[in-house]
Amino acid sequence: MILYPAEKICATVIVVLFLLDAILIQIKGVGVDWTGYGVTCAIGIGAIAIGQLYRTKRLEEKIALATTASGLFILFTICCSIFNYLLLPVGDRRIDPLLIKLDAMLHYSWPEAVVYVASLPWLASLLRFIYMSSLPQLIVILIILGFLGQRERLHQFLLTGVFGALMAIAFWAVFPSSGPSAFEILPAEVARSFVVGAAYGTELNRLALDGPSFLSPKDALGLIAFPSFHTVMACMAVWFMAQTKRVFPLFLIVNILMLPAILVHGGHHLVDVFAGFIVFGLALMVSRMLPVSTSRLEQEATVRVP
Repeated sequence: MILYPAEKICATVIVVLFLLDAILIQIKGVGVDWTGYGVTCAIGIGAIAIGQLYRTKRLEEKIALATTASGLFILFTICCSIFNYLLLPVGDRRIDPLLIKLDAMLHYSWPEAVVYVASLPWLASLLRFIYMSSLPQLIVILIILGFLGQRERLHQFLLTGVFGALMAIAFWAVFPSSGPSAFEILPAEVARSFVVGAAYGTELNRLALDGPSFLSPKDALGLIAFPSFHTVMACMAVWFMAQTKRVFPLFLIVNILMLPAILVHGGHHLVDVFAGFIVFGLALMVSRMLPVSTSRLEQEATVRVP
């Protein structure tokens, strides 16, 4: 198996998370949708296998870069999501009341923002579409950077996402939060129009108190409010597409709109978004400190993993 340093770092993180997930599942006795996760893992492993085929046979390194990074991203997302769930329950440690007070100091009210957006159905629909594009955007960026042969930027992008997610989970594990949907009540006719509504908030409260009894990719919710990882992803999209002039304006517009979408459809406090900017900056700094860039000789040989 041939991996570049950044790919090896990501693979190592995935293995560690997988082992932690396996141990916690056994300790907590949580049921698992093995078929659902198995299908998604097979896609990730298949993408890496295709990448290795193209790399080892010297067919096309650009395809190898794109498929390997995509496979690693898929596997990391699965292992990270499961790990996040297995940190539940968090009991009454949630800091949302404090976050709501901070929002009020900034003259922001989530229920009022949601009601206002709901009064403009076209805007609610547009922001919903934008919000749901977040993860697909990252896969598209991985493919674009890979097929352009921008290996260093691709690997910095991958590592920024990995370490940004780990930082968000680490903070949440100590100071958990669920977002305003778990604490604020929306009018029923308004809640139906948004990704995060009354039922979503109720389930977040249940998970916070009882923890999960069964894990399935079909039921996965966004557990972390502060810091907002959707904001981290939006920053990643804009930052790493900035040098790709043909598509950058599209990514810029979409991810400017992503910020209000995160607030209303993602059920976030305003301060969650500010924290997301900070996490992105820290994760980017870490990715730049790691051995992403290699010498020309190392680029030819790469890193071989037995």
